[in-house]
Amino acid sequence: MCVPPDQIVRIYSTSGTAGTPAYIPLTASDLENWVLGSSRSYGASGITSGQRIVSTYNAGPFVAGAALAAFERLGLLHIPVGIGSTERLMRAVELLRPEAVALTPSYAAYAVEWADERGFDLRGSSVEHLLVAGEPGGGEPAFRTHLERSWGALVTEAMGVGDIGPSLFGECERKQGMHLGARGFVHMELIDHETGAIVEMQDGATGELVLTHLCHRAAPLLRFRTRDHVRVWTSPCKCGRTSPRLRCIGRTDDMLIVRGVNVFPAAIREVVSAFAPDVSGHILVRPQTPAVKQDPPLPVAVELGRGRAADSSLADAIRERLREVLIVQTRVDLVPWGSLERSEYKSKLVER
Repeated sequence: MCVPPDQIVRIYSTSGTAGTPAYIPLTASDLENWVLGSSRSYGASGITSGQRIVSTYNAGPFVAGAALAAFERLGLLHIPVGIGSTERLMRAVELLRPEAVALTPSYAAYAVEWADERGFDLRGSSVEHLLVAGEPGGGEPAFRTHLERSWGALVTEAMGVGDIGPSLFGECERKQGMHLGARGFVHMELIDHETGAIVEMQDGATGELVLTHLCHRAAPLLRFRTRDHVRVWTSPCKCGRTSPRLRCIGRTDDMLIVRGVNVFPAAIREVVSAFAPDVSGHILVRPQTPAVKQDPPLPVAVELGRGRAADSSLADAIRERLREVLIVQTRVDLVPWGSLERSEYKSKLVER
């Protein structure tokens, strides 16, 4: 901590996804910068003052709580419902008629199945826009298309890094990467995950995202490794914004190496999702050892679509497509619909 305790106005914690939660102190100016950066990120999506938005994040102690303040800053009517009751979410959608819903990609997909089983007409609802965040997925073309068709709504994504700030990046309606909404507050760069060498920031470059606080007073971080593997674009967007853009490919914590090839579970899900409706889109990678390096074939459980029966030709087609796109040899195990865990928050893609 770099300021006297009497200058701290709030303390958040990270969710502890990669271990013990970290506690993050904020001064009044730190908090203001967080809210302003989040407002820019969500504002890029096209939501406008006067619209209603339902949020599903139990943000209480977590950094995401500061991002929710951005909704009021943008002039939205904010309706927080939290997680834990999809029925409560759908009742809010039905009775309060929001134009937008903020949730994780996994929860958006779960809500589709919930609504289908109960005859709830998502496409006929008032929802015009899904703001997804919290995990990779919202930017995967096949997964995004599934959500947009099922909800009858535009899908844009946002991304934050708990230790640095909430909703640092937000996607515009062009859907060509998330803009750096925290420009001026945070400096971004790319490095090679294995060597730490700098990767030049240019259109199409990939690497691990590294962030540095520029204005944070309470506990500034320098060259913080996020463990997020991203692709970046630096050319101006067609929307007119000139800030750098990125798309998260996956967490380096989840990355596996199969005969020298880096494999991200989210990338496997993206390839598999293209086989819908024969598959549900849910996958689970089951490494044979706890190590990062794996011998082929990499076992992947693929859930069948509703009412679909296991078919060896389908498994073969998925396996061949994974080999063609990701250059990885897999063993595809087709499992019955509903057998892989659903989530109202973040999906687990790897079972070690």
